[in-house]
Amino acid sequence: MRRRAVALAAFRRWAHVLAMAERFERHRQPWTQAEIQKLHLLAGKGQSLRAIAKALTRSEDSVKDRARQDGLKIAKLH
Repeated sequence: MRRRAVALAAFRRWAHVLAMAERFERHRQPWTQAEIQKLHLLAGKGQSLRAIAKALTRSEDSVKDRARQDGLKIAKLH
């Protein structure tokens, strides 16, 4: 029984590592013109930061930084 628990714990650790690798696959990638246009469109429609980040497959911090750089306001919806 103990061996199974150890194996399960090891599997969960690797699953977490793989999930993080997928999550940050685009880490520090430059913004494309299409992404910038989509950011402006979604921000103009009043979308939340989380929704915009998900639509662009970028982190919320990345979206927030780019919006600030472009002088955009992002809705503070929860």
